[in-house]
Amino acid sequence: MLKKFKIKIIITSIIYLFFINLTHAEEEEVQLQAISDQIQVITKDIKTLEKAVYQKSDPILLKQSKSLSSEGLNEDIMTKHLLKLNEIEDQFRELTNKFEEVNFKLDKLSTRVSKIQSDTQLRFSDLENENISPSKKKKVDLPGSAKPQDFGAAPGYQTSNLPKEQSINSVETAQTVIAEEPEQRKSLLPDKPASEQYEFAVSFMKIGDYETAEFALKEFIDKNKDHDLAGSAQYWYGETFRIRQLYSDAATAYLDGYQNYPKSKKAPDNLLKLGITMVQLGEKDQGCKMISGLKKEYPKANKSVLQKAQYEQKKFKCKS
Repeated sequence: MLKKFKIKIIITSIIYLFFINLTHAEEEEVQLQAISDQIQVITKDIKTLEKAVYQKSDPILLKQSKSLSSEGLNEDIMTKHLLKLNEIEDQFRELTNKFEEVNFKLDKLSTRVSKIQSDTQLRFSDLENENISPSKKKKVDLPGSAKPQDFGAAPGYQTSNLPKEQSINSVETAQTVIAEEPEQRKSLLPDKPASEQYEFAVSFMKIGDYETAEFALKEFIDKNKDHDLAGSAQYWYGETFRIRQLYSDAATAYLDGYQNYPKSKKAPDNLLKLGITMVQLGEKDQGCKMISGLKKEYPKANKSVLQKAQYEQKKFKCKS
């Protein structure tokens, strides 16, 4: 028994020593590998130092080494540039989406601002042309807000003594067809003096009914071409189109106002709005000439109009 026990102890001790030596051998191998790596790094550094010293002495070799080293660095540089380009593309997409969103909001805002400007100009023109004192001022009913009117009762129809069968005449039996002419549009303006007709036509602008204002102002211009208010009516006639973004019709209306009523109170406004509309239609050069020439043609125009012209000139980047 003792012999067997001693043999087991000897065997286990041999195995233990074997494993210990094995682990030490592995550790030494790792250390040797690390030392060999350090030696390789040092040799590389020595070679680079030798090259540097040699290249300083020989300028031709210096150029060649630069070209070789640049080729080695090209791949890293290209990789960095590609990564940067991907980042820039992502940022550009985000900016494009934001720009489209802002542009959509600006279109909505410009429409609202146009309506507000039109309403403000109307109110200022009312204050400028107001000669009646507040105590004597009559209350004017805006269109659509007057008292209810009697349009007549529904006509009575007789249901007695009707024929049992209705007679029908075909086109062949009638042989002739009478085509009726379409009824002409009834007059929108009241049967009053021209000044009151003008106020009535412009009142549709105040309540935002620009389509009715278009017809009312057109009727006023046709009936009162030589009146002092015809030039102002022509300007507001153009505004009915501009607010609805019908720029081609607006430009025609402003041009008629500028040509037919050059001495009107609204003549500078006509020229300014004509220039703005021309730019919006894509005729930037022609529109900028009109905007920049406003001060020269109408030096005594209202300051607000001249300031507006300067603002639009900067906005559209017109050459002075």
